[in-house]
Amino acid sequence: MFNPFSLLNAFQDHDYTNYWFSSGTPTYLIEMLRKFNVVPSDINQMQALASDFDAPTENMSSITPLLYQSGYVTIKDFDKATRLYTLDIPNGEIRVGLMDSLLPNYVERRKEAGNTTIAKMYRALLNDNLDEMFRLLQSYLLTVPYCNNANSEGHYQQLLYVIFSLFGRYVEVEVRTPTGRVDIVMKTAKAVYVFELKLNMSAQAAMKQIDLKDYSSKFVLSGLPIVKVGINFDPDRRTIGDWKVDELSAN
Repeated sequence: MFNPFSLLNAFQDHDYTNYWFSSGTPTYLIEMLRKFNVVPSDINQMQALASDFDAPTENMSSITPLLYQSGYVTIKDFDKATRLYTLDIPNGEIRVGLMDSLLPNYVERRKEAGNTTIAKMYRALLNDNLDEMFRLLQSYLLTVPYCNNANSEGHYQQLLYVIFSLFGRYVEVEVRTPTGRVDIVMKTAKAVYVFELKLNMSAQAAMKQIDLKDYSSKFVLSGLPIVKVGINFDPDRRTIGDWKVDELSAN
């Protein structure tokens, strides 16, 4: 499957960019996501019956029909026994474009500076410098105007989900393990990153939970080094308070 509009533009420009997403303004979609209280990670691996997404959008009771019929999610799998479809964002182009549009929900009017910071954060990640990556985010968040949800752990979880998605990496939230749920998992070609987030506690407390519940064991078969990351957010300053990084060698 390919998108002719994107393909023709790529041939013309000799470059890959977000052609399909930039061809339309997703203002209505963003408004509907807010109306139905859909957070960014909800659009990942959605499960639904055909009647849930193949229905008229004018009478929709959820965001699913709009996402499907406008092409922001597509069918990835089907379970014959339950008749459940798995819907997900079709490709990296649409994922990055959509997350870029959702970024202002977390950084208010500082979207342009946010994109610059995210690019620098990605470079730091490529250089295996997580301390620099979090220093950049910590400093940037101090410049962001007050947000009503900045006193909740979920707000920061979704912020990191959006940022890591803009990196173009595999990222998932609330990943189940035999002993609990990992707040965020990000996978790159070099490592698997296991994140535990805390609010108004400490990075050490976050790291202690990773170790106590042995979250890392779920990912040992990946063959990649596992990087454990504990992050504490300061609700008064509305930014990262402290962080702790510990890397385990691959087996």
